[in-house]
Amino acid sequence: MENVFVTGCAGFIGSHLCEKLLAAHYKVVGIDNFDAFYPREVKEKNLSSFKTHHNFQFFEVDLADLPRLEQVFTQIVPPDIIVHLAAKAGVRPSIEAPQDYIEHNITATRNLLELMQRHHIKKMVFASSSSVYGNMREVPYHEEMDVSQPISPYAFTKKSCELLNYTYHHLYQLDIVNLRFFTVYGPRQRPDLAIHKFTELIHQNKPISMYGDGSTSRDYTFIEDIIQGVEKAMQFVWEGKNIYEIFNLGNNEPVLLRDLIRMIYEANGKKPNIKQLPMQQGDVDRTYASIEKANKMLGYQPYTSMKEGLQKFTEWYKVSKL
Repeated sequence: MENVFVTGCAGFIGSHLCEKLLAAHYKVVGIDNFDAFYPREVKEKNLSSFKTHHNFQFFEVDLADLPRLEQVFTQIVPPDIIVHLAAKAGVRPSIEAPQDYIEHNITATRNLLELMQRHHIKKMVFASSSSVYGNMREVPYHEEMDVSQPISPYAFTKKSCELLNYTYHHLYQLDIVNLRFFTVYGPRQRPDLAIHKFTELIHQNKPISMYGDGSTSRDYTFIEDIIQGVEKAMQFVWEGKNIYEIFNLGNNEPVLLRDLIRMIYEANGKKPNIKQLPMQQGDVDRTYASIEKANKMLGYQPYTSMKEGLQKFTEWYKVSKL
């Protein structure tokens, strides 16, 4: 495994992965469409540390544009493996614009799978989401659960992509691993996500809006732990034959929303200022990952505590605003 193709390379997770791969002397082709979900300049900044690296090649392209994507594949050395991180993000916005999510998640993934088949590329790691579990009552969530009841269009598209991946695995013998990420946070986190938004509000001396009574919980996973899991999944799919697997990548330690808010205030050295609001449509009550399968088959083990991760994020945030 020498050549890696990374979609969504200018995003939060994608940019961290590209940095890690380039540091390990892989050759990386990255694509991104600079989706307007959050400002282009944020993604440009994410790219800045490696865009001119001698082993990195970048294309600005939309995965939903099959002819343009085909052009890219004719210009590059065929990759040994694809890491497909690109997606239209956001649970709540997907309720307002479901067709956008169908096009940029499902159609985009179908296009990529079609080009893999045409160009004889056999290996892929796909970024799925804990959102596929919906509001399951049984915890922790494990990969064998029936996830046929998504509660947002975003979750529906992620599960649809997993099914598409299986179909292409079955028809064309593509080896694919689906990784269900659980609330990834850390330096460069998307500005629309809770930890980033809350920190921003604290620094603006504005109250934090807490939806519900603070008893909802999330399995927050630090970016370095996620990247470790992605690398291990890449090695697993690269070395395997006839592979189709699903793995949770989480922290296995859910944090209550009210505790998260308290910890963010503590990390920033400020007193709490909270505005309580009703729960929002599409939000799940909790996420809680069983990581037993990923630990057993991939050797995945998260090691960053919530306190340590929030401290690293807060330090990055302060430097990024200088």
